[in-house]
Amino acid sequence: MLNVSIVIPAWNEEERIVDCLANATRQTVRPHEVIVVDNRSTDATAQLVERFIRDHPDAPVRLLHQDAEQGLVPTRNFGLDAATGDVLGRVDADCMLKPDWVEVVARIFTDDPDAMGATGPVVYYDMPAKKAALAGDDHVRRHTYRADGDQVLLFGSNMAVRASAWRTVRNEVCRDKADVMHEDLDMSLHLLDHGFKTVYSQQMICGISARRMDTSFDSFHRYMQRFRNTFEAHPAHSRAHRTERRLYALYPWLHMLYPIYRQYLKMKQIDPAEQVWFKEQLALAERHGERLVPELDSERLG
Repeated sequence: MLNVSIVIPAWNEEERIVDCLANATRQTVRPHEVIVVDNRSTDATAQLVERFIRDHPDAPVRLLHQDAEQGLVPTRNFGLDAATGDVLGRVDADCMLKPDWVEVVARIFTDDPDAMGATGPVVYYDMPAKKAALAGDDHVRRHTYRADGDQVLLFGSNMAVRASAWRTVRNEVCRDKADVMHEDLDMSLHLLDHGFKTVYSQQMICGISARRMDTSFDSFHRYMQRFRNTFEAHPAHSRAHRTERRLYALYPWLHMLYPIYRQYLKMKQIDPAEQVWFKEQLALAERHGERLVPELDSERLG
């Protein structure tokens, strides 16, 4: 079976980076490596990663620093270039991978030699009704997150590309110095430029934060405009569905609910990132004869 690297660009992610690493390493199949690329963080992100590495000497976690340029695209590219796996996973620093994520991704690319990119649905771990939300997200991504007819678009919080495909497009992906595009859509369209096959798997599940919905409408609107900007930068590609229309419809409700639910979690002293895959992680730990213990957080860095 092919091995999988996981690349995590990070900028000021002290709140969630340890949970992210815990989920990335508590897997049914061990990742080849987990690479955190710190991009000029001014908080404790780098120190927390270093502590995690010291506390988990057997975990294949590496910390790299991309200090030459501020931005997600150069930081992502730096990590993908440094990765040595057959398949390169790319997630955000607040993402919580389902415990079989590496296994699912490895199987996708091993069983389908033509697959060059893969993506799947997400669940919002800091929102209620997670099962219903996952089903809804899956529906939207399967039916609207497409280009050029029915070609799958990759979602940056939950995506993987074959290493050979990355090497093909690495000098072509847009640098987007104005920071007005969706970098995951941009990479998807460059893959499609080469006729590469991208696939969608309902089993490739990742937990993400709904914190985007806690921004002002102006900020949210600018973020949604990135869809249009990205496709305008790639006029050879088209799309039949506007995924952002679904997100606009959800924004008022989620914007109102998110802070209320956050207060509920705080009152109950629940860490949603720790809890999202707890049952699966507990079963995995018991299978290996291990004890599942909470990870450190930024308040315990001292």
